[in-house]
Amino acid sequence: MNRKRIRVFLGGALAALMLSAAFAGSAMAGPAWKFNGEELKSTETILGGAEKSGLSAWGMTTTCDNFLYEIEIWNEGGTGKGNVTELPLFNCYTDSTCTVAAIEAESFPWPANLTTVSSSNYLVVKGVNVWILYGGWFCPLWGVWAHVTGSAGGLISNATESATFSPSSFKATGTELKALGASVEWNGFFPAEAFEWRREQSLSVS
Repeated sequence: MNRKRIRVFLGGALAALMLSAAFAGSAMAGPAWKFNGEELKSTETILGGAEKSGLSAWGMTTTCDNFLYEIEIWNEGGTGKGNVTELPLFNCYTDSTCTVAAIEAESFPWPANLTTVSSSNYLVVKGVNVWILYGGWFCPLWGVWAHVTGSAGGLISNATESATFSPSSFKATGTELKALGASVEWNGFFPAEAFEWRREQSLSVS
């Protein structure tokens, strides 16, 4: 093959590779954060409180009346990213003889990202780190610190501007929480709204 043909061949191969990379990059882009239908170009803080939320393990469910959260969000390469920066928990109790003597979420930020599974969009939170101290004379876990760690995936709903965490959302995203050698089931409904520059704008993921 002469030099001219080599240059033509290499040029065509390079163009094909670049085109392939462009298509691959586009295909790999995940769902993005949007406000009023427009993709978020900077950062924003969203916050809210769970209307329903409970951690179930060891034959009981631990619930907090005040299950608040704050997440800093942005888009990177066409995919929504985020950091859970605050998760204050108050007025917690169980549906058993156990009381909640103390509870604390730690090691922030917890990284998060959006992902699509079978045409549904999910928020995946990694690095979950929560300590729970149980009390009560008749509680089998009296004086025990349960350390809840792992990752959690919640199903996104644009209609309600929320994420719902459940066994089915965990299975879809391949996430899991554990404590004291057992799996912890998390059921929670988390509505969200913008706190900074995009207050009162509709939040969606697509």
